[in-house]
Amino acid sequence: DIGDIIRGKDLYLGYDDKEKKRREKLENKLKVIFGHIYEELKKDRKKSAEAQKRYGNDPNFYKLREDWWTANRSTVWKAITCDVVSGKYFRATCNDTGRGGAQAKDKCRCNDDKKPGKANDDVDIVPT
Repeated sequence: DIGDIIRGKDLYLGYDDKEKKRREKLENKLKVIFGHIYEELKKDRKKSAEAQKRYGNDPNFYKLREDWWTANRSTVWKAITCDVVSGKYFRATCNDTGRGGAQAKDKCRCNDDKKPGKANDDVDIVPT
């Protein structure tokens, strides 16, 4: 799951040396990306001391990655599931409103009242 990858908690390390090297490369890129985020936090006078205290002793930035994922999870999920408005992935839905299934034939949900693909807070599912 993308959240596990970002947070450094993905248990799948690859089935062969090629895949393991790709995973290692991805992990190194994430360290660089979150290293840049950490450096930007340190530049902010209001956030610098707190950032150094919270994230400074972690060269892998796992806590920062966890915090980033918590703050951005819904935005990432929406981008993954909803920004392809005309993809063949979607099928007509939302018939329960009485307006017919065609209202969601080209998007992931009928309106913004319901979060896409969320059965509960613990499970990410692909919306159907």
